[in-house]
Amino acid sequence: MTATRGELMGSGPRYMQLATTLINEIRSGHYPVGSLLPTEYALCGQFGVSRFTVREAVKKLVQQGLIVRQPGVGSRVLAQTSATQYTQTMSGMTDLNHYADETSLLVRDCQIREVRGETADRLGASPGETWLHIDGLRYVKGQTQPIAHTEVFIAPRFRSVSGIAGRMRRALYEVIEEQFDCRIHSVHQEIRAMILPAATAKLLGVPARSAGLLVLRRYVDERDDLVELAINVHPADRFIYRESFRRDWQART
Repeated sequence: MTATRGELMGSGPRYMQLATTLINEIRSGHYPVGSLLPTEYALCGQFGVSRFTVREAVKKLVQQGLIVRQPGVGSRVLAQTSATQYTQTMSGMTDLNHYADETSLLVRDCQIREVRGETADRLGASPGETWLHIDGLRYVKGQTQPIAHTEVFIAPRFRSVSGIAGRMRRALYEVIEEQFDCRIHSVHQEIRAMILPAATAKLLGVPARSAGLLVLRRYVDERDDLVELAINVHPADRFIYRESFRRDWQART
């Protein structure tokens, strides 16, 4: 079913307005925890909108951890307040800047470290090299729980970078580019599922051995030399990674 003329009017997407209304009604207790939301068909009738609009609105509530969709049952209310969850949409370097703008890194420790063993292997470094190591927690504005534990390793030639302290609201690679004759040419990203070790889980305020997501980003310069390695560990329920793919080949005739 396509969107109606009324759904295309107004300053914002109709599904977002519907989602906001449903969120407010859940918070007010109109739909108590454990109860079911009206069916899609019923919501279409109540709000005079298309099924597409209802589905997109309900999807927002699922993403925020407020409801769960159960096949054959319906949409059941799980909580009155949203989980601390961040959705990252990536299509290029610009989106990494948006990520830095929308979140902040609270630096817990920053010191020069000698790298060895697995760390040296991951960096492609010789044992004994001294890299700048940054340890911190990443937050979304307005949330009290961190969305990630972050470790950053900065190559020895940039270890004197200044201003890495407190709450950082800029991308670290931009700070490096400003202070050194350096330009990040590309970023290589790797994502893995993981089980959170006890120490990391404690920092993030979740149970030990709960599900997590490991996101590694390698920032390299125009010579393909590693400038920065960022290691982000997210609790599974606080981070969503979204990426769009565009078809770039021509159909054969």
